[in-house]
Amino acid sequence: MQDKLSKIKQKALTKINQAKNLADLNKVKTEYLGRKGELASALKDIKKMPKNKRPKVGKLINEIKERLEKEIKQKIKKFETDKSKNITKTEWIDVTRPGIRPSLGHLHPITQTQKEVENIFKRMGFEVIEGPEIETDYYNFEALNIPKDHPARDLMDTFWLKTINGKSQIANRNNNQQSVISNKLLLRTHTSPMQVRIMEKRKPPLRIIVPGRCFRHEATDASHETTFHQIEGLMVGKDVSLANLKGIFKEFLTRFFGPKTKSRLRPGYFPFVEPGFELDVSCVICKGKGCSVCKNTGWVEIIPCGMVHPNVLKNVGYDPNKIQGFAFGMGLDRVAMMKYGIDDIRLFYSGGLKFLNQF
Repeated sequence: MQDKLSKIKQKALTKINQAKNLADLNKVKTEYLGRKGELASALKDIKKMPKNKRPKVGKLINEIKERLEKEIKQKIKKFETDKSKNITKTEWIDVTRPGIRPSLGHLHPITQTQKEVENIFKRMGFEVIEGPEIETDYYNFEALNIPKDHPARDLMDTFWLKTINGKSQIANRNNNQQSVISNKLLLRTHTSPMQVRIMEKRKPPLRIIVPGRCFRHEATDASHETTFHQIEGLMVGKDVSLANLKGIFKEFLTRFFGPKTKSRLRPGYFPFVEPGFELDVSCVICKGKGCSVCKNTGWVEIIPCGMVHPNVLKNVGYDPNKIQGFAFGMGLDRVAMMKYGIDDIRLFYSGGLKFLNQF
């Protein structure tokens, strides 16, 4: 038995010495030190030996096992040392070489457009204010002179959420009485509700713009989307007139599109202004010849506007005989389309990097 163990030891040491990598070493370890290896089999054979020889043979097997484990560990260290030396020789790093810069993101074209528009209006004395995307029926419609049965609501079909405890009591500033009005929640169809919210809290004169995202339940095409961005503008005071409105727009168009920009102001109807107008700019996509963006008219409406309706002023407690002003709702998406020559509004929300990386 001792001769057999001696031969096992020599074979194992030879194979450990000849191992060229960790895979070879693992095979040797499994063959001699595994649960079904040579030494495990020798331990089972001890039962067949006389009792007086078992301790001596068992001790020898343990010594061989410890020797083989020691040799295997040393061989592993040797492999790791050799690998480290090879890496040092073949993968030398030049610390003076410029690194690879990580790719950085950039602002979305609509965000870029919004910041540029904001900066222009801030230089003209307007304050930038933000409002909630989830609005009530009152602020989104009723306070803006759009009652429940008004046909204008069909043009601004929105996404309704849920009511706040059914109905609530809200003060009517016009006659100082309490009137029960619908307080349903919805996704705002425009940023105009902030007109009312600001005028309820502040006294004139006011000069604000309100950028934000809006939502409408409508069919999409090259110039319409269910989600879009708008900048609401409001200027209110004792002597604010249409002359101020035209002057502000002329300055904005010159700074944003350039001095050669063609524009026109034509009559339009909006429930919260009287009189109402629509500001159009010549289509930069087709150069005024007609396309799907301008609906073959050569003009694109970008800013519905007008003088604030007396009913809106009354709803916030202003006296329309003493206070007047103008309001407008600029479609940021369409402004960006005209600025960069984009022929489909849906590209802004496609997430396509080929499109977005141009900006």
